[in-house]
Amino acid sequence: MPPLVSVLLPVRNGAATLPGALASLQQQTLEDWELVAVDDGSDDATPAQLEDAARQDSRIRMVRQGPSGLVTALNRGLAVARSPLVARMDADDLCHPQRLEWQHRWMSDHPETGVVGSLVEYTGHDAQAHGYRRHVDWLNTLQTHDAILTRRFIDSPLAHPSVLFRRDIVMGHGGYREGDFPEDYDLWLRLLDSGVRMEKIPAALLNWRDSPGRLSRTDPRYRPEAFARLKASWFAAWWKRQPAGRDIWLWGAGLESRKRARPLLAQNLPCRAWIDIDPRKIGRSLYDLPIYSVEKLPSPDKATVLILAGAWDVREIILAQLRERHFSEGRDCFAFC
Repeated sequence: MPPLVSVLLPVRNGAATLPGALASLQQQTLEDWELVAVDDGSDDATPAQLEDAARQDSRIRMVRQGPSGLVTALNRGLAVARSPLVARMDADDLCHPQRLEWQHRWMSDHPETGVVGSLVEYTGHDAQAHGYRRHVDWLNTLQTHDAILTRRFIDSPLAHPSVLFRRDIVMGHGGYREGDFPEDYDLWLRLLDSGVRMEKIPAALLNWRDSPGRLSRTDPRYRPEAFARLKASWFAAWWKRQPAGRDIWLWGAGLESRKRARPLLAQNLPCRAWIDIDPRKIGRSLYDLPIYSVEKLPSPDKATVLILAGAWDVREIILAQLRERHFSEGRDCFAFC
Protein backbone atom coordinates (compact mmCIF):
# COMPACT_ATOMS: atom_id res chain seq x y z
CA MET A 1 0.00 0.00 0.00
CA PRO A 2 1.30 3.49 -0.80
CA PRO A 3 1.64 5.93 2.07
CA LEU A 4 -1.09 8.48 2.64
CA VAL A 5 1.30 11.36 1.88
CA SER A 6 4.62 11.66 0.07
CA VAL A 7 6.73 14.58 1.29
CA LEU A 8 8.95 16.00 -1.46
CA LEU A 9 12.09 17.67 -0.15
CA PRO A 10 14.81 18.77 -2.60
CA VAL A 11 18.05 19.80 -0.91
CA ARG A 12 21.55 20.93 -1.67
CA ASN A 13 24.00 21.61 1.17
CA GLY A 14 21.28 21.79 3.81
CA ALA A 15 23.21 20.15 6.65
CA ALA A 16 22.83 23.11 9.00
CA THR A 17 19.02 22.94 9.07
CA LEU A 18 18.07 19.52 7.70
CA PRO A 19 18.03 17.70 11.09
CA GLY A 20 15.38 20.10 12.38
CA ALA A 21 13.24 19.66 9.27
CA LEU A 22 13.45 15.86 9.58
CA ALA A 23 12.58 16.00 13.27
CA SER A 24 9.49 18.07 12.54
CA LEU A 25 8.33 15.39 10.08
CA GLN A 26 8.94 12.60 12.55
CA GLN A 27 6.74 14.44 15.06
CA GLN A 28 3.71 14.44 12.73
CA THR A 29 0.43 13.19 14.15
CA LEU A 30 -0.22 11.53 10.77
CA GLU A 31 2.40 8.80 10.75
CA ASP A 32 1.72 7.13 7.38
CA TRP A 33 4.02 9.23 5.19
CA GLU A 34 7.16 8.82 3.16
CA LEU A 35 9.88 11.38 2.66
CA VAL A 36 11.39 11.59 -0.83
CA ALA A 37 14.53 13.62 -0.21
CA VAL A 38 16.31 14.48 -3.46
CA ASP A 39 19.93 15.40 -2.81
CA ASP A 40 21.01 17.73 -5.59
CA GLY A 41 24.78 17.26 -5.55
CA SER A 42 25.47 18.31 -1.95
CA ASP A 43 29.11 18.51 -0.91
CA ASP A 44 28.48 18.96 2.81
CA ALA A 45 27.11 16.52 5.39
CA THR A 46 23.62 16.42 3.83
CA PRO A 47 23.98 12.98 2.14
CA ALA A 48 25.38 11.42 5.31
CA GLN A 49 22.54 12.90 7.38
CA LEU A 50 19.94 11.51 4.98
CA GLU A 51 21.58 8.08 4.84
CA ASP A 52 21.67 7.93 8.63
CA ALA A 53 18.05 9.06 8.89
CA ALA A 54 16.96 6.46 6.32
CA ARG A 55 18.68 3.68 8.28
CA GLN A 56 16.78 4.68 11.38
CA ASP A 57 13.41 5.41 9.74
CA SER A 58 12.20 3.31 6.80
CA ARG A 59 9.81 6.06 5.74
CA ILE A 60 12.76 8.18 4.59
CA ARG A 61 14.07 7.62 1.07
CA MET A 62 17.02 9.45 -0.43
CA VAL A 63 17.42 10.01 -4.17
CA ARG A 64 20.84 11.27 -5.25
CA GLN A 65 21.68 13.22 -8.37
CA GLY A 66 24.53 15.40 -9.53
CA PRO A 67 24.02 19.15 -9.15
CA SER A 68 21.21 19.58 -11.69
CA GLY A 69 19.07 22.29 -10.14
CA LEU A 70 15.86 22.64 -8.19
CA VAL A 71 13.41 21.95 -11.02
CA THR A 72 15.14 18.71 -11.97
CA ALA A 73 15.17 17.65 -8.33
CA LEU A 74 11.46 18.43 -7.91
CA ASN A 75 10.44 16.53 -11.03
CA ARG A 76 12.64 13.57 -10.13
CA GLY A 77 11.05 13.40 -6.71
CA LEU A 78 7.57 13.66 -8.19
CA ALA A 79 8.33 10.77 -10.53
CA VAL A 80 9.16 8.39 -7.68
CA ALA A 81 6.65 9.60 -5.06
CA ARG A 82 4.26 6.75 -4.25
CA SER A 83 1.31 8.62 -2.75
CA PRO A 84 -1.37 10.41 -4.78
CA LEU A 85 -0.92 13.32 -2.35
CA VAL A 86 2.40 15.16 -2.30
CA ALA A 87 3.43 17.68 0.34
CA ARG A 88 6.28 20.08 -0.37
CA MET A 89 8.88 20.99 2.19
CA ASP A 90 12.34 22.53 2.23
CA ALA A 91 15.32 21.59 4.36
CA ASP A 92 15.29 24.90 6.23
CA ASP A 93 11.62 24.81 7.24
CA LEU A 94 9.70 23.25 10.13
CA CYS A 95 6.27 21.58 10.01
CA HIS A 96 3.60 22.04 12.67
CA PRO A 97 2.95 18.56 14.19
CA GLN A 98 -0.56 18.40 12.71
CA ARG A 99 0.31 19.74 9.27
CA LEU A 100 0.05 16.48 7.31
CA GLU A 101 -2.98 15.27 9.25
CA TRP A 102 -4.94 18.46 8.62
CA GLN A 103 -3.96 18.80 4.97
CA HIS A 104 -4.69 15.13 4.26
CA ARG A 105 -8.08 15.47 5.95
CA TRP A 106 -8.84 18.59 3.91
CA MET A 107 -8.14 16.79 0.64
CA SER A 108 -10.23 13.82 1.72
CA ASP A 109 -13.15 16.08 2.65
CA HIS A 110 -12.80 18.38 -0.39
CA PRO A 111 -12.24 16.29 -3.53
CA GLU A 112 -12.72 19.42 -5.65
CA THR A 113 -9.50 20.94 -4.24
CA GLY A 114 -6.31 20.37 -6.22
CA VAL A 115 -3.87 22.23 -3.97
CA VAL A 116 -4.15 23.08 -0.29
CA GLY A 117 -1.69 25.34 1.47
CA SER A 118 -1.69 26.91 4.89
CA LEU A 119 -0.77 30.07 6.66
CA VAL A 120 2.91 30.32 7.53
CA GLU A 121 4.94 31.64 10.40
CA TYR A 122 8.04 33.55 9.36
CA THR A 123 11.52 33.36 10.82
CA GLY A 124 13.85 35.66 8.93
CA HIS A 125 17.36 36.97 8.83
CA ASP A 126 17.13 40.21 10.81
CA ALA A 127 19.08 42.34 8.34
CA GLN A 128 16.90 41.35 5.42
CA ALA A 129 13.60 40.41 7.03
CA HIS A 130 11.38 43.47 6.49
CA GLY A 131 10.36 42.83 2.90
CA TYR A 132 9.80 39.12 3.45
CA ARG A 133 7.76 39.75 6.58
CA ARG A 134 5.48 42.07 4.62
CA HIS A 135 5.17 39.42 1.92
CA VAL A 136 4.20 36.79 4.50
CA ASP A 137 1.66 39.15 6.08
CA TRP A 138 0.07 39.63 2.64
CA LEU A 139 0.31 35.92 1.82
CA ASN A 140 -1.57 35.03 4.98
CA THR A 141 -4.50 37.24 3.93
CA LEU A 142 -5.21 34.94 0.96
CA GLN A 143 -7.17 32.16 2.64
CA THR A 144 -9.75 31.11 0.02
CA HIS A 145 -9.70 30.07 -3.61
CA ASP A 146 -11.45 33.28 -4.63
CA ALA A 147 -8.85 35.42 -2.86
CA ILE A 148 -5.98 33.42 -4.36
CA LEU A 149 -7.47 33.66 -7.85
CA THR A 150 -8.33 37.36 -7.59
CA ARG A 151 -4.88 38.43 -6.39
CA ARG A 152 -2.75 35.95 -8.29
CA PHE A 153 -1.01 38.66 -10.31
CA ILE A 154 0.35 40.52 -7.28
CA ASP A 155 2.81 37.82 -6.25
CA SER A 156 2.99 34.08 -5.72
CA PRO A 157 -0.15 33.38 -3.64
CA LEU A 158 1.12 30.22 -1.91
CA ALA A 159 4.26 29.52 0.09
CA HIS A 160 5.71 26.63 -1.89
CA PRO A 161 6.87 24.51 1.09
CA SER A 162 3.45 24.87 2.74
CA VAL A 163 1.42 23.11 0.05
CA LEU A 164 0.02 19.63 -0.41
CA PHE A 165 -1.28 18.80 -3.89
CA ARG A 166 -2.76 15.98 -5.91
CA ARG A 167 0.14 14.41 -7.76
CA ASP A 168 -1.88 13.52 -10.84
CA ILE A 169 -3.00 17.13 -11.32
CA VAL A 170 0.54 18.51 -11.19
CA MET A 171 1.92 15.73 -13.37
CA GLY A 172 -0.99 16.17 -15.77
CA HIS A 173 -0.05 19.82 -16.21
CA GLY A 174 3.58 19.04 -17.01
CA GLY A 175 5.12 19.09 -13.56
CA TYR A 176 7.58 21.84 -12.78
CA ARG A 177 8.96 23.80 -15.74
CA GLU A 178 12.51 24.96 -16.26
CA GLY A 179 12.94 28.56 -17.37
CA ASP A 180 13.84 32.11 -16.47
CA PHE A 181 11.04 32.38 -13.93
CA PRO A 182 10.14 31.18 -10.40
CA GLU A 183 9.11 27.55 -10.84
CA ASP A 184 6.47 27.54 -8.10
CA TYR A 185 4.71 30.73 -9.23
CA ASP A 186 4.68 29.41 -12.80
CA LEU A 187 3.01 26.23 -11.57
CA TRP A 188 0.35 28.08 -9.56
CA LEU A 189 -0.50 30.37 -12.50
CA ARG A 190 -0.73 27.42 -14.88
CA LEU A 191 -3.00 25.50 -12.54
CA LEU A 192 -5.22 28.49 -11.77
CA ASP A 193 -5.50 29.32 -15.47
CA SER A 194 -6.79 25.82 -16.13
CA GLY A 195 -9.36 26.01 -13.34
CA VAL A 196 -7.64 24.03 -10.57
CA ARG A 197 -9.06 24.93 -7.17
CA MET A 198 -6.65 26.09 -4.45
CA GLU A 199 -7.43 26.62 -0.80
CA LYS A 200 -5.59 27.29 2.45
CA ILE A 201 -6.14 25.88 5.90
CA PRO A 202 -6.46 29.03 8.05
CA ALA A 203 -3.77 27.98 10.51
CA ALA A 204 0.01 28.38 10.48
CA LEU A 205 1.26 24.86 9.71
CA LEU A 206 4.77 25.77 8.55
CA ASN A 207 7.59 27.77 10.03
CA TRP A 208 9.08 29.38 6.90
CA ARG A 209 12.70 30.09 7.70
CA ASP A 210 14.38 32.68 5.51
CA SER A 211 18.14 32.99 5.21
CA PRO A 212 20.55 35.10 3.14
CA GLY A 213 21.41 32.05 1.01
CA ARG A 214 17.84 31.08 0.14
CA LEU A 215 17.33 30.58 -3.62
CA SER A 216 14.62 33.23 -3.73
CA ARG A 217 17.31 35.72 -2.70
CA THR A 218 20.19 34.47 -4.82
CA ASP A 219 18.83 32.88 -8.02
CA PRO A 220 18.15 35.24 -10.96
CA ARG A 221 14.91 33.36 -11.69
CA TYR A 222 13.40 35.13 -8.67
CA ARG A 223 14.32 38.70 -9.57
CA PRO A 224 11.42 41.18 -9.99
CA GLU A 225 11.78 41.28 -13.78
CA ALA A 226 11.26 37.52 -14.00
CA PHE A 227 8.08 37.76 -11.90
CA ALA A 228 6.81 40.64 -14.05
CA ARG A 229 7.32 38.75 -17.32
CA LEU A 230 5.60 35.66 -15.95
CA LYS A 231 2.61 37.63 -14.67
CA ALA A 232 2.28 39.47 -17.98
CA SER A 233 2.26 36.26 -20.01
CA TRP A 234 -0.47 34.65 -17.91
CA PHE A 235 -2.56 37.80 -17.79
CA ALA A 236 -2.33 37.89 -21.59
CA ALA A 237 -3.52 34.28 -21.71
CA TRP A 238 -6.52 35.21 -19.55
CA TRP A 239 -7.22 38.35 -21.59
CA LYS A 240 -7.38 36.48 -24.90
CA ARG A 241 -10.35 34.50 -23.60
CA GLN A 242 -12.35 37.59 -22.62
CA PRO A 243 -15.08 39.17 -24.78
CA ALA A 244 -13.94 41.91 -27.11
CA GLY A 245 -14.82 45.56 -26.59
CA ARG A 246 -12.68 46.65 -23.65
CA ASP A 247 -9.33 48.43 -23.49
CA ILE A 248 -6.68 48.12 -20.78
CA TRP A 249 -5.91 51.16 -18.63
CA LEU A 250 -2.75 51.24 -16.52
CA TRP A 251 -2.96 52.96 -13.13
CA GLY A 252 0.24 54.51 -11.82
CA ALA A 253 2.84 56.19 -14.06
CA GLY A 254 5.74 56.31 -11.59
CA LEU A 255 9.18 54.83 -12.16
CA GLU A 256 8.47 51.37 -10.72
CA SER A 257 5.12 51.23 -12.51
CA ARG A 258 6.87 51.87 -15.79
CA LYS A 259 9.13 48.88 -15.19
CA ARG A 260 6.12 46.68 -14.44
CA ALA A 261 4.38 47.88 -17.59
CA ARG A 262 7.11 46.89 -20.04
CA PRO A 263 6.38 43.14 -20.13
CA LEU A 264 2.65 43.89 -20.38
CA LEU A 265 3.22 46.17 -23.35
CA ALA A 266 5.45 43.52 -24.91
CA GLN A 267 2.39 41.21 -24.99
CA ASN A 268 0.72 43.54 -27.52
CA LEU A 269 -2.29 43.98 -25.29
CA PRO A 270 -4.77 46.77 -26.15
CA CYS A 271 -3.42 49.28 -23.63
CA ARG A 272 -5.31 52.56 -24.06
CA ALA A 273 -3.96 55.00 -21.47
CA TRP A 274 -2.48 55.63 -18.04
CA ILE A 275 -4.23 56.93 -14.93
CA ASP A 276 -2.27 59.00 -12.41
CA ILE A 277 -3.01 61.50 -9.67
CA ASP A 278 0.15 63.61 -10.13
CA PRO A 279 -0.89 66.83 -11.93
CA ARG A 280 2.64 67.12 -13.35
CA LYS A 281 2.13 63.89 -15.30
CA ILE A 282 -1.47 64.36 -16.43
CA GLY A 283 -1.61 65.51 -20.04
CA ARG A 284 1.73 63.97 -20.91
CA SER A 285 2.36 60.59 -22.51
CA LEU A 286 4.34 57.53 -21.52
CA TYR A 287 5.28 54.74 -23.94
CA ASP A 288 3.10 56.60 -26.48
CA LEU A 289 0.04 56.31 -24.23
CA PRO A 290 -1.67 59.41 -22.80
CA ILE A 291 -1.76 60.02 -19.05
CA TYR A 292 -5.19 61.01 -17.71
CA SER A 293 -6.78 61.75 -14.37
CA VAL A 294 -9.21 59.22 -12.94
CA GLU A 295 -12.14 61.29 -14.17
CA LYS A 296 -11.33 60.13 -17.71
CA LEU A 297 -11.60 56.44 -16.81
CA PRO A 298 -14.46 54.74 -18.71
CA SER A 299 -16.99 52.41 -17.13
CA PRO A 300 -16.14 48.73 -16.43
CA ASP A 301 -17.86 47.55 -19.60
CA LYS A 302 -15.27 49.49 -21.62
CA ALA A 303 -12.11 49.29 -19.50
CA THR A 304 -10.04 46.80 -17.53
CA VAL A 305 -7.68 48.46 -15.06
CA LEU A 306 -4.26 47.08 -14.14
CA ILE A 307 -2.89 48.64 -10.95
CA LEU A 308 0.87 49.11 -11.24
CA ALA A 309 1.42 51.57 -8.39
CA GLY A 310 3.65 49.69 -5.98
CA ALA A 311 3.01 50.76 -2.40
CA TRP A 312 0.63 48.35 -0.64
CA ASP A 313 -1.42 51.07 1.05
CA VAL A 314 -1.69 52.96 -2.25
CA ARG A 315 -2.94 49.80 -3.98
CA GLU A 316 -5.76 49.42 -1.47
CA ILE A 317 -6.76 53.08 -1.88
CA ILE A 318 -6.90 52.62 -5.65
CA LEU A 319 -8.99 49.47 -5.31
CA ALA A 320 -11.42 51.33 -3.05
CA GLN A 321 -11.78 54.07 -5.68
CA LEU A 322 -12.37 51.49 -8.38
CA ARG A 323 -15.04 49.74 -6.30
CA GLU A 324 -16.83 53.08 -5.99
CA ARG A 325 -16.86 53.16 -9.79
CA HIS A 326 -18.33 49.63 -9.86
CA PHE A 327 -15.15 47.83 -10.92
CA SER A 328 -14.88 44.29 -9.56
CA GLU A 329 -11.41 43.06 -8.58
CA GLY A 330 -10.53 39.90 -10.46
CA ARG A 331 -12.94 40.70 -13.28
CA ASP A 332 -12.60 44.38 -14.21
CA CYS A 333 -9.39 45.26 -12.40
CA PHE A 334 -6.25 43.50 -11.20
CA ALA A 335 -3.35 44.50 -8.98
CA PHE A 336 0.09 43.85 -10.47
CA CYS A 337 2.27 44.98 -7.56
